[in-house]
Amino acid sequence: MESWKVGDVQIHRVVDLLMDMPTNFLFPQATPEQLLPLQSWLMPHFLNASADTMTVSVHTFVVQSGDATIVVDTCIGDNKERDAPNWNMRTSNFLDNLTERGAPREAVDMVLCTHLHVDHVGWNTILENDTWVPTFPNARYLIGREEWAFWEHEDDPFGKQAKQDSILPIVASDLVQFVETDHRLTDEVRLVPTPGHTPGHVSVLIESRGERAIITGDLFHHPLQFAHPSWQDIADVDGAIAEQTRLAFMQEYGDETLVLGTHFASPTAGHIVRDGEFWRFDV
Repeated sequence: MESWKVGDVQIHRVVDLLMDMPTNFLFPQATPEQLLPLQSWLMPHFLNASADTMTVSVHTFVVQSGDATIVVDTCIGDNKERDAPNWNMRTSNFLDNLTERGAPREAVDMVLCTHLHVDHVGWNTILENDTWVPTFPNARYLIGREEWAFWEHEDDPFGKQAKQDSILPIVASDLVQFVETDHRLTDEVRLVPTPGHTPGHVSVLIESRGERAIITGDLFHHPLQFAHPSWQDIADVDGAIAEQTRLAFMQEYGDETLVLGTHFASPTAGHIVRDGEFWRFDV
């Protein structure tokens, strides 16, 4: 588990699942030949030796700001029917790991999903007596108003079951707070709109004592997108808007801001720096 301190704010990464996948599964243009110029900084952390596979992490960030314990993105979850074999009917020690990082279920104050794709909502609920109930009974679940307006009438193509077992039970509870894309969680933590991957997608900006960090959500699935923000990401709802948002994000948060990738393998945090006419991820 990795941890970072940003001013007075503590951030912990808690992994639900690590998986290797073909590099060109998410990014059809990412052939070994196209990736050759990037291997000097993508390897060994973010690209495997053959350059045709990459490691992707599905993890939560626990953000401790003042008296607030915030869980950002709730990963895949346990005991849930999923189409992907390594996501289907899992059992894990994820909740134990959360507790080790100071976030036992009852102590979480806020749960924030950067968007409502299947691998960001799974631990919203757990199964009790054959019923899906909120995992974090004392938390406010922050759901983007714009994000829910889209998914209320759509199913996630990568996990259609997620709405029934991980989203609707939360919406039906009294724990949900629908928020805008610039919502402030604490004096040190606020949302910034980063649309394209999904319509209401947000990133999470942390600012404390003159230091700044940002959690990307799925605006960037992988560091290779810093060098090639225009490459198709098959999971983007609107690729053109996502590309524009990625470019604006790098201009705003390049160089000095600590960037924490929501699916980046370890080391998960680093800085976006200029590399000729492109950008790279410096860890």
